[in-house]
Amino acid sequence: MTAGFPRPHSALSRLTAVAALAVVGSLAVTGCGDQTKKDSSSGTSTSGASTSASAAPLFSKLPQKYQESKVIKVGTDASYAPMEQTDNGKIVGIDPDIADALSKQLGVRFEFANGTFDGLITSLYAGRNDIVMSAMSDTKDRQQGIDEKGKKTGHGVDFVDYYMSGSSLLVKKGNPDHVTKLADLCGKTVAVQRGTIYEDAFKKQKTACGSKGLTIEAFDTDTEAQTRVKAGGAVADLNDTPVAAYIAQKSGGAFQVAGSPADAGPFGIALDKDNTQLRDALKAAMDAIIADGTYAKVLQKWNAGSGAIQQAAINGGS
Repeated sequence: MTAGFPRPHSALSRLTAVAALAVVGSLAVTGCGDQTKKDSSSGTSTSGASTSASAAPLFSKLPQKYQESKVIKVGTDASYAPMEQTDNGKIVGIDPDIADALSKQLGVRFEFANGTFDGLITSLYAGRNDIVMSAMSDTKDRQQGIDEKGKKTGHGVDFVDYYMSGSSLLVKKGNPDHVTKLADLCGKTVAVQRGTIYEDAFKKQKTACGSKGLTIEAFDTDTEAQTRVKAGGAVADLNDTPVAAYIAQKSGGAFQVAGSPADAGPFGIALDKDNTQLRDALKAAMDAIIADGTYAKVLQKWNAGSGAIQQAAINGGS
């Protein structure tokens, strides 16, 4: 474990390279994304069970609201392959596939709406989404509603943890700046997605750099941060290890992962703290797809099995 790397979002401790993109079907585009902060590829995709609600084993655990609507609205930032990305207008990836498996247990559809990452928690409290599935790290700050400036927002969330992830630096192929750890970035410029724990990590490293400083350029999407690194305007982007590995593998030789994966932490499904019945139903459904092997098949499909968990947890992040 390399010193100086931050603890990641939640439930994805994939400390190995992610392989080629698998083909995902059965997600139909049905509408627009997050209305306040959507990127150019925003859309809404649906993951739905083929079985009827009455046949779904955990349907009765859902709050009445979802039993009646048969829909759970999901906020995501579909620019983070292989977790979620758009393909021919559809939102595909690990999170949509897990949602599809959950839908079969719960007997409801999961409708994914695309937005920018730093607006996803707000979308829960604005009523646009019921949950967030977006490779979001389960952290105490997010649970307590504390923003990146240490300010209490009043928008704390609960998490149902479903994967473990480490963190890695993404640099240009050949690593011309010889970056292997955060301390190597002092005096340089970095790029990162706004609102992530990795932006916080760079800010902490800037303080540690002291007089050498560290210039941080934050973007709405990680794709923009990658573009900045590729163009030479920044020396590195910081990412979840499987995402960094996937980007490098699909970049045609433009990027590589620098240093060793470090600091595993959980990814979680985020939801309003008052929505405890839905939270508990989601945990039960996660445990069910882990037990019946469906969860493992999803991760195997995306070569992300190293981050698998044995049991779902509620607010397991630190």
